[in-house]
Amino acid sequence: MREAAFVKQNKDKWATFENALSNKTTLSPDKLSDLYIEITDHLSFAKTFYSGSNTEFYLNTLASEAHQKIYKTKREPKNRIVEFWKTEFPLLFFGYQRELLISFLVFLFFSLVGAFSSANEGDFVRSILGDGYVNMTLENIEKGDPMAVYKQMGEFNMFLGITINNIRVALMAFAMGILLGIGTLYVMMRNGIMMGSFQYFFYEKGLLWESARTIWIHGTIEISVIIIAGCAGLVLANGMLFPGTYTRLESFKRGVKDGLKIMLSTVPFFIIAGFLEGFVTRHTEMPDFLAILIILCSLVLILYYYVIYPRRLHRRIQGLKP
Repeated sequence: MREAAFVKQNKDKWATFENALSNKTTLSPDKLSDLYIEITDHLSFAKTFYSGSNTEFYLNTLASEAHQKIYKTKREPKNRIVEFWKTEFPLLFFGYQRELLISFLVFLFFSLVGAFSSANEGDFVRSILGDGYVNMTLENIEKGDPMAVYKQMGEFNMFLGITINNIRVALMAFAMGILLGIGTLYVMMRNGIMMGSFQYFFYEKGLLWESARTIWIHGTIEISVIIIAGCAGLVLANGMLFPGTYTRLESFKRGVKDGLKIMLSTVPFFIIAGFLEGFVTRHTEMPDFLAILIILCSLVLILYYYVIYPRRLHRRIQGLKP
């Protein structure tokens, strides 16, 4: 990268940092620290590629002036947990909407592949869902209760088992990002094919509506946060593959840190999904309007917190900048 292009790409960050150091603007200690890390990375880059230049001199001066001030003023806020959920994480996640979209599209594509394959290959559903599950469900259909699988375990045991299993799947989707993202995409593919096959199986039996209104009571949040976990895995992979102006090690560490924050954000939603599956989904006799209301509320909750709110918060913060 030419020096002029490097300066043009990063000069706004440098100006923001410089203004904060001279007390012309106010930034939180965490934000100031993050900018300091970027400045030092840029300084290392400038020393390597623009040694002896005015850019190196400027960044070196800026980093030197900042060091003492940052680590003397940085404090953890008393309401750190609230601040994380309300501001820190949504602003962080705004920068990863592309990865979220990719994860969603991969899952959707392979869901369609699963449905198409089930429609054209007689044994495909059994190869994906297993003979045991298919035979059990066929027996339940004959008994007039196709969704009886959600009533076999005790409520609390089912809630606990489902929640732990879902978190395990999500952690796998995240951790497999270490395989340059291929592992994460594989997890999305596998779960997508399973979902498509599952829904087509009930469609073929004339039970698409009955299955959808029941399954998506918990599945709306459950599937959504698995897709979000896939996004976390892609964030980890991007940190390895595309370091930008950071060193590859620093970029990897940032990818891990941001991916873990995304994973942390999913835990309450997995608990909600587990609660719904353990305590609510089993009530297949509930009116359609109530099931639809739960599904719609779940969808709005996910879309608002992970898509709409980060965008609104970002625009609000941008509007406050001088």
